[in-house]
Amino acid sequence: MKTTTPLIQSFIQSFFDAQTGTYTHVVYDHEGGHAAVIDPVLDFDAKSGRTGHARADEVIAFVRQQQLHVDWILETHAHADHLSAAPYIQQAVGGRIAIGAAIQKVQTVFKGLFHLEPEFPTDGSQFDHLFEDDEAFSIGELQAVAWHVPGHTPADMAYVVGDAVFVGDTLFMPDVGSARCDFPGGNAHQLYQSVRRILALPDATRLFMCHDYPPNGRAPEAMCTVAQQRAHNIHMHDGITEAEFVQMRQTRDATLAMPNLILPSVQVNIRAGHLPPAESDGRHYLKLPVNVF
Repeated sequence: MKTTTPLIQSFIQSFFDAQTGTYTHVVYDHEGGHAAVIDPVLDFDAKSGRTGHARADEVIAFVRQQQLHVDWILETHAHADHLSAAPYIQQAVGGRIAIGAAIQKVQTVFKGLFHLEPEFPTDGSQFDHLFEDDEAFSIGELQAVAWHVPGHTPADMAYVVGDAVFVGDTLFMPDVGSARCDFPGGNAHQLYQSVRRILALPDATRLFMCHDYPPNGRAPEAMCTVAQQRAHNIHMHDGITEAEFVQMRQTRDATLAMPNLILPSVQVNIRAGHLPPAESDGRHYLKLPVNVF
């Protein structure tokens, strides 16, 4: 499923992966121009341990159809609900794989939790670029800014491109609310501040979701406006205080099960989408820590 939304002097193409509820976005300046791919999804069957590229191939086909030069492959955070297809996209169409500099904190925590190989670096060097807060960058003719928006995890980023913001897991559609904050390093106080930073933008600013989990049978939606979030977000509408939000978030998070793919996803995503090194038999293995999470 995909939708196309014109941006001021740019375009956005969104692809939805129904299995994980994830949106991948391609933002570009014009046909034949420059692009960034945001949050690409690697197909993964948890029962068999097999990976696939159907979702990523849709993105690659679109990039080639539009004759785009991919400047960036942007991750909003180290996802816990899907594996990243960033290296596969990069191999096919290029682009620098980037994430927020705070990924180093996430790598340090999960290196210990998964007892990863001693030589696994926790300096973010698996990525081609680490963004600092408020760092400006370009996508061809488009001017963009990376925002550090912690709370869901310590390393969450939002990417501001013209009148659009790719918000990652800071916000969901208004009838879904906000992201959980109970993962290692999560903080509901920080998430509240991060969301208010985004919602201080002009009302017409368009917010592109990383996920949608539609209630009541509605179709998945990729985008809403700041005004819609401020008026209708069930967790973060105007008038909700930080204390009220934190109480709601902590109470709600205590009832949530772990995401289905958190164990394989995090192990891969802190490596910029690469599988762990092959072992002596030439195979790649993912760990299943017992009684840890």
